[in-house]
Amino acid sequence: MTLALSSLELPLERSRILFLLLLLLCGSGLFSPGLALLIGCVFAFTQVHPLQRESASAAKFLLQASVVALGFGMDAREVLHAGRSGLGYTAVGIVLTMGLGLMLGRALCVRGRTSFLIAAGTAICGGSAIAALAPVLVAETEEISVAMGTVFTLNAVALFLFPAIGLALHLTQSQFGLWAALAIHDTSSVVGAAAHFGPVALGIATAVKLARALWIVPVSVATAIYMRRGGHGGAGRIQVPWFILLFCLAALCNTLLPSLHGAFHTVTALGHNGLAATLFLIGTGLSLQALRQVGPRPMVQGVVLWVAVLSASLYAIVHGYLSL
Repeated sequence: MTLALSSLELPLERSRILFLLLLLLCGSGLFSPGLALLIGCVFAFTQVHPLQRESASAAKFLLQASVVALGFGMDAREVLHAGRSGLGYTAVGIVLTMGLGLMLGRALCVRGRTSFLIAAGTAICGGSAIAALAPVLVAETEEISVAMGTVFTLNAVALFLFPAIGLALHLTQSQFGLWAALAIHDTSSVVGAAAHFGPVALGIATAVKLARALWIVPVSVATAIYMRRGGHGGAGRIQVPWFILLFCLAALCNTLLPSLHGAFHTVTALGHNGLAATLFLIGTGLSLQALRQVGPRPMVQGVVLWVAVLSASLYAIVHGYLSL
């Protein structure tokens, strides 16, 4: 019995050591965000994850802290301009994406709440939107897992696909930043892809993406009202993305306190490193089991919806219909 237990604990201990070592390396700035995500995915497919629940919580906190840290490297006036313009674009995009997503879900016979979560994750803010809306919808664990798996898989693809397309089409940094903010699911991959493309793209992408994430609140409120009036069960607590306000305050500090730019530069560098560590943690959450659980129909819904969003937004940006 003791020998059997030891034989099980030994690989787990090795995985734990390897996990912590890779996390430190990714957080040191040695790897780019895209490479950190890839390392995390490789770890997930080759190792037993020793700290899966803890790393999921850490990824959420670290992402928010990294975004706030990146705010210390941005000009508040540029953030305000991009965010103000982005609110209009994101409002139209969310309505159209949600409508198309629900139509696709119905056509593919995807379960109602799963379909809604996939549509909301694509339209608003990926996993953050799903996590915020799941308690409001009183969604079951399986429905949340399927929606998360669908959105996360496409989000990981976007981190590598978008910079390649942007370079191939010779997009400007402004164009790429706007496109990434409107068409990539999660904030982590938006910031990671934009950081790879350039500093101007990073500033625009972050501001517009956070303006898009703000729609979590009104969509959650509207969903809660619908659930209560329709007699579909009590709605849970609505989550407010307070870190967006902290990001704006960080940008304001950077603009109003030029004497502290040296310190702010250090904080911004830590934000870049934290983003890479975040993407490694997110990558470790991907597994064959999660992919199998998604199934073909929800994945088809997610892929078709996402391709429609990225194609339409790219066309509008390239032809000058959308700009900042």
